[in-house]
Amino acid sequence: MKPLFAIQRNNTILYCQQWDATMRFYGDLLRLPVTFANDWFVEFQVTEDAFLSIANAARATIKPAHGHGITLSWRVDDIELAHQKLLGAGIEATPIKAKWGARVLYFRDPEGHRIELWQR
Repeated sequence: MKPLFAIQRNNTILYCQQWDATMRFYGDLLRLPVTFANDWFVEFQVTEDAFLSIANAARATIKPAHGHGITLSWRVDDIELAHQKLLGAGIEATPIKAKWGARVLYFRDPEGHRIELWQR
């Protein structure tokens, strides 16, 4: 089945109450490049065509999810190295486990959003 329309760019927006901590988490700790920023909205580049934005919930019309019902799932080349880098940056991460034919770990951002890293 062909999609109803062509999507050229993917951007997930998280609405955050802990704006400063969340901005530092994705920018300073995870070192995602910033592609746009103003005083209440920051867009980070995750891959060439995928972006993650955080919006200050105090300025937005959409309420934050407080980490409920959201998982950011990112495939990585080397899960062992990613795990070491997370721990080295002071980010609490689960041990690596085997799940559905992949190796997986989880960690959370300051808002409680779950982030999944996996490798086949």
